[in-house]
Amino acid sequence: MPKYMTKQRKALLSFLSAHADEELSARQIAQTLSGEGISISAVYRNLSALEQEGKIRRVSKNGSREVFYQYTDCTACKNCLHLSCEKCGRTYHMNMPDADRLVAALAQNDEFAIDKSATVLYGVCKECKKQ
Repeated sequence: MPKYMTKQRKALLSFLSAHADEELSARQIAQTLSGEGISISAVYRNLSALEQEGKIRRVSKNGSREVFYQYTDCTACKNCLHLSCEKCGRTYHMNMPDADRLVAALAQNDEFAIDKSATVLYGVCKECKKQ
């Protein structure tokens, strides 16, 4: 059940939805929203509630003790596999036909059903491979 829409929650949701292709730490979010009078504790409280509501997902990255959050409640993220670059941190949607083939192959060959909305594949994007 969604919580009351406070000014802080509205600013946080607006920021997260505008950065849906990014995995952000609570510290990064709080720093960005500090000019709007949103404290780090308010960011953590709201992130916890949004995670329980299924609007964001929490991500841990190898080599980091920090937790990152990504907004997943937008229409574009529904039923979509995500690809996340381990170098630059960018997250984007996998090509739908390729994702559908991968999910179908896993379902048929391994009898394993993928939850596309919660699945992220990690690797290196083409821009980072060029560097």
